[in-house]
Amino acid sequence: MADGWDAEKVFNSSVFGFTYDDVIMMPGHIDFGIDEVDLSTNVTKNIMIKTPILSSPMDTVTESNMAISVALMGGLGVIHNNNTVEEQVAEVRKVKRFENGFIMDPFCLAPDSTITDIDKIKEKFGYSSVPITENGQIGSKLVGIVTSRDIDFIKDRSLKLSQVMTRDCIIGYEPITLNEANKILRESKKGKLPIVNEDHELVALISRNDLKKNRDYPTASKDANKQLLVAAATSTKPKDAERAKALIEAGVDVIVIDSSQGSSTFQVDLIKRIKADFPDVDIIGGNVITARQAKVLIDAGCDGLRIGMGSGSICTTQEVCAVGRAQATAVYQVAKYAREYGVPCIADGGIQNSGHIMKALALGASGVMVGSLFAGTEEAPGNYYFQNGVRVKTYRGMGSLEAMEKAQGAMTHGSQGRYFAEDAKVRVAQGVSGAVVDKGSVKTLIPYVIQGVKHGMQDMGNHTVTELHNGLYSGHTRMDIRSGAAQREGGVHDLLSYEKRLFSVVRD
Repeated sequence: MADGWDAEKVFNSSVFGFTYDDVIMMPGHIDFGIDEVDLSTNVTKNIMIKTPILSSPMDTVTESNMAISVALMGGLGVIHNNNTVEEQVAEVRKVKRFENGFIMDPFCLAPDSTITDIDKIKEKFGYSSVPITENGQIGSKLVGIVTSRDIDFIKDRSLKLSQVMTRDCIIGYEPITLNEANKILRESKKGKLPIVNEDHELVALISRNDLKKNRDYPTASKDANKQLLVAAATSTKPKDAERAKALIEAGVDVIVIDSSQGSSTFQVDLIKRIKADFPDVDIIGGNVITARQAKVLIDAGCDGLRIGMGSGSICTTQEVCAVGRAQATAVYQVAKYAREYGVPCIADGGIQNSGHIMKALALGASGVMVGSLFAGTEEAPGNYYFQNGVRVKTYRGMGSLEAMEKAQGAMTHGSQGRYFAEDAKVRVAQGVSGAVVDKGSVKTLIPYVIQGVKHGMQDMGNHTVTELHNGLYSGHTRMDIRSGAAQREGGVHDLLSYEKRLFSVVRD
């Protein structure tokens, strides 16, 4: 009796390439509750996240708003590089400043600064509480603090801060742990806690807002300093070594080298150069779809791989270039090879729903990268507009002519460099530009998607992603290949009409 087939049988005994919809997983035994499923996973050799989702580095998907929201929900946002270095660095800094433990580089002002200077900081960065030091720099003697309560109702914004600042402020003394500092904040009911040394010089700042964020987002992806994790993309051009350097200096946690075909001398050279200068910074290379491609990038020193070529909803690479691979086959074959070297793999492209995420993980991926799934959400760049009475947002492939034209306008390799087209006289589009329906907030979408994945894990009898992968390579995980009729049977069918409600929230 064949209760499905193991992955070796499915992917190595057929001349066909299979995508997610072609595959269906067989159930296991359930002896645990849904809350016992743990989706924690490594997206690089050294970085683990609790939600196996990364937002794609596309200019209609990921800037700071998306990266912040995805990180708060336990995933990782990858900020696109279809912009200037300065613009991308600014986006990274917004993420790193959003949530902190000890803020080591807070905005400071001097007593001779004015309320207008506070207004400028608030307008640009959203902060209205600023410590005041003798020379307006961290490391100088703390003389006071200005909060919104001090200046909200003052009409004359030219007043000096020495006239309005709170001089007798609650402070913490170095050395102090984060828990001790947070306790002082809770007991004092203050919004900010300056940390000073024995000479009363400002060395750090703690924010009450971060306490609330810790409470509201317990699975948030954070670094050792309690700042949100963020990744950023570069092209493969030699010049982007300087972009990578600027991003790393801004605090980026992962560099994602963005190329449609990752097995190139350009990418190998860039990986080696970045690793030589910044050996502790993790690099995700790609994109790859074969073990031979994966070997090139692993040998170069990358810490993670992106798998996928031409499988995205707005990508036309397979149609235009006749090069690519069915995504389920690509994920299985590459992840199997990379596992031998301890290199996690990210399945990039073709993800339309929670079932596809579940299948990508079951076939060896440690996480998925999504574009269209998050496009159209509130956090995605761009403005909503109405098309035929439907509220939509623009979504375009990075190989579309529109994305290439933006890259040229920004004087950056960005989108063109991804497809090795920056010097081409005739640009050949490998993507399209379109529109996607309003999907609300990604903070609502991700919990729904993840709950679906957890149910899939439970149905297969796996508590963790590690268990899932062990079952795949031991042959314990079984699957079938579905015919077209079977795929239709697996969806909604034979109804005159229906309403597809994706989820509901049960409130206590």
